[in-house]
Amino acid sequence: MASDRIEIHPKVMLGKPVIRGTRIPVELLIRKFREGMTQADLLDAYPRLTPIDIEAALES
Repeated sequence: MASDRIEIHPKVMLGKPVIRGTRIPVELLIRKFREGMTQADLLDAYPRLTPIDIEAALES
């Protein structure tokens, strides 16, 4: 479920939605995916991500 993978906290990335436990903004992942990065590219670029994190970001 997307809601348990994404968090919003005013002191983390100015309150933007991020992947829980990271400072990786959801909007960044969406933008990178739209620019042509694949799930494998994102996992390579951001080793702390999981496939579930990426799915949650894209569903948000």
